[in-house]
Amino acid sequence: MPELPEIETLRHDLEREIGGKRIKSVELNSAKVVSRHTNRKQFQSHIDGVKFNNVRRKAAVLLISLDTDEILVIDLRKGGRLRRAAAKEAMEPKTQAVFTFTQGGQLRLIDPADGAAQMFVVAADALEEEMPELATLGVDPVAEPISWVTFGELLRSHKLRLKQFLTDQTIVAGLGDVYSDEILFDAGLRPDRLSNELSAQEIRRLYRAVVEMMHEGIKHRGVTVGDDGFTDLAGRPGGFTDMLNVYDRDGLACLRCRSVVSKKKLAGGTVFLCQQCQV
Repeated sequence: MPELPEIETLRHDLEREIGGKRIKSVELNSAKVVSRHTNRKQFQSHIDGVKFNNVRRKAAVLLISLDTDEILVIDLRKGGRLRRAAAKEAMEPKTQAVFTFTQGGQLRLIDPADGAAQMFVVAADALEEEMPELATLGVDPVAEPISWVTFGELLRSHKLRLKQFLTDQTIVAGLGDVYSDEILFDAGLRPDRLSNELSAQEIRRLYRAVVEMMHEGIKHRGVTVGDDGFTDLAGRPGGFTDMLNVYDRDGLACLRCRSVVSKKKLAGGTVFLCQQCQV
């Protein structure tokens, strides 16, 4: 599932590639991808002939402003991908939507999960009414940087295992399994430690790891996991994949201490860690 660095990579690419372009037409190959609308025609009526303006991000949701004072919301969810393509290029399997621009070229939404990804158009002032979960998002470590002191207050105000703390969208927005495991490894902290029991030094280490991991993930254009994993707007996999220290490396040597990376169950989920150098 794309996390904050992957979505931020797409946001930057979209801003550069489609900002200011006008839509000639949109073709929908599945009604599922626009299921919040009554039917495909209703969605198309909001899009045909409009111009894409700026592109924003709320956690892992993309928000494209239109020149009609509406917003095109794109939620890629588990495995959706966006692709900038020439009209003559062959369609990838599971291409659910194709936006064709008046100046040529297309933006395509590919969804191998066939219905998981969602798009809809909403009035700008009704966005949070349509997606109330956006109003409950926690701090965005890239868009809304906070001090380590404020971060420490967040940690101490909850009694959660660190893995749960980092992946709770109402506390820290945009993090999932990949980056939370990497952050905890970088900070040298076990995922089952309680958030309200960290020392000041451990809080500083965790804070630094969150900030640095997000910026490194963005700098190297995200992580690609699995055959249907993230790719950028040009179809390239994330460059941060080869820099992962623990995620999906169970049974391999820890790159820090040469012990063995473990895969463990925690609170109904899975974590990757080095039990030797995470304490």
